[in-house]
Amino acid sequence: MTAAAAATPTGVSVNGTPIPPAEIAAEVQNHPAATPRQAWLRAVRALVVRELLLQEARRLALKPEPETDGDGRRETEDEALVRQVVECEVAVPEADEASCRRYYDNNRDRFRSPDLFEPAHILISASAGDEPAYETATGQAETLIAVLQKCPDLFDVLAREHSVCPSKANGGRLGQVTKGQTVPEFETFLFNLEEGQLCPVPVKTRYGVHVLRLDRRSAGRTLPFEVVADRIAGYLRDTAWRRGVAQYIQLLVGRSDIQGTDLAGAATPLVQ
Repeated sequence: MTAAAAATPTGVSVNGTPIPPAEIAAEVQNHPAATPRQAWLRAVRALVVRELLLQEARRLALKPEPETDGDGRRETEDEALVRQVVECEVAVPEADEASCRRYYDNNRDRFRSPDLFEPAHILISASAGDEPAYETATGQAETLIAVLQKCPDLFDVLAREHSVCPSKANGGRLGQVTKGQTVPEFETFLFNLEEGQLCPVPVKTRYGVHVLRLDRRSAGRTLPFEVVADRIAGYLRDTAWRRGVAQYIQLLVGRSDIQGTDLAGAATPLVQ
């Protein structure tokens, strides 16, 4: 018996049908967790929910009709029965236009195109682990910033002469970037610059030290409802399905004899 199993209640059964410890141990690999005990308990919950659904499929006299997904993987008969009983017993209403519009109006920030930034930089190469080289690079960047504060038109020339980034061929210009496309320490400074502003201090990142200028900022805009209507409908449909499945499983739990585990939140393994 594994250490996780030894620390976990045994004798798990659903309406008198036992779930063998070996089956639970095999299922554990599908439920990564912070501790072996948590993984074991998640595996138990998943198998109990599966057994509940299989028993209900048999009660309804469903015959397995396995399907094949887009990658050519075919369901097992048990997988097919679990899917079929949910399809048979859980009704999911389609989201009408009024519901979609209401969700859109209440969550407009979710349907906004990202802000666009057009930075230019001069990258002085240095490894953060090489303190002397990093200090030298920082000093060089400070010197370049001082020159550019007096002669901003020299940025292109200095980028071609000093930058180790391929963007130096284009005067250090990086094109349009959005949040998440550059490292966080770079973005911290970039997002706080005004259009045309040269950052007054060197920007230190894992790649080295940057002299940074923001050439242009374009604010994102709220996408029209018509563009996102299908996405909203899909989200609302998926949310309703998850809620419906969770409620259905709790109904099965309530009328079943489950031994050896606490089924609080038992729907989680199925509807995540």
